[in-house]
Amino acid sequence: MSGTRSPSRTEPATERWSDLKLAVLFYPFAAAAVWINLFMLSLLASWIGLPKLSPWQAAALAVPLGIPAAWAAGRWIGGLMDKADKGPGKRA
Repeated sequence: MSGTRSPSRTEPATERWSDLKLAVLFYPFAAAAVWINLFMLSLLASWIGLPKLSPWQAAALAVPLGIPAAWAAGRWIGGLMDKADKGPGKRA
């Protein structure tokens, strides 16, 4: 009988992406999250007398600050992918 063999449920279907690839993938989302949070934080900080950031200033600061945020997101998602590859009931 010929046909295609179904993929194994014990082996991962593909290689896991590196943390760097995941960080590059998540950079736009991480930078946008940093942008929004910086802007909102500056609005809250204005209540105690600190200067407010304009949305453009917050965006300019979010470009470099998004890099470590994207790296952290890539490592976190990579860890979740590793955990998912182990499957239920399997130990490290």
